[in-house]
Amino acid sequence: MADRPNPARVVADVDVLVADLLVGGDAREALDHVRRHSWVDLVASDRLLEGTERLVATLADADLAAAHRERLEAERVAVDQPEDDHPALASAYRGGAAHLLSYDDALGSAKAGLSLQPRVAVSIRSPDAFATLFDPESLYEAVEGGAYPGPDRDPRA
Repeated sequence: MADRPNPARVVADVDVLVADLLVGGDAREALDHVRRHSWVDLVASDRLLEGTERLVATLADADLAAAHRERLEAERVAVDQPEDDHPALASAYRGGAAHLLSYDDALGSAKAGLSLQPRVAVSIRSPDAFATLFDPESLYEAVEGGAYPGPDRDPRA
């Protein structure tokens, strides 16, 4: 991983990926920002997708879970992770992601931030905070250069 994380790389924890599929709301709004832009990447390890598939199968059904995993596998930037690491955190640091979306209050706490800071530079936010703060125009200028052309993908496709 580079010293500085890529601001156009995002990790969504299991709870956010499941809420995006089954509930919508803030999780869907946040991930739609990622899906609308071909230059913004969703980063996920296999273990993160496995956890998502298991939870969707438990809450809904196995066919929906498998279809959702297949879509995520096609959309994501895949990263490896050590066996004992937290799937979302490992995805963030292994994939050089600047953003980790999670509903886990412990993961986003000041205490967790202080312990993570020396190891990984990642902003851990709830999906609603990310959706509110996401500024594609300034991000595009910083990452791609030039004038922001607007969204280039349909998030529902």
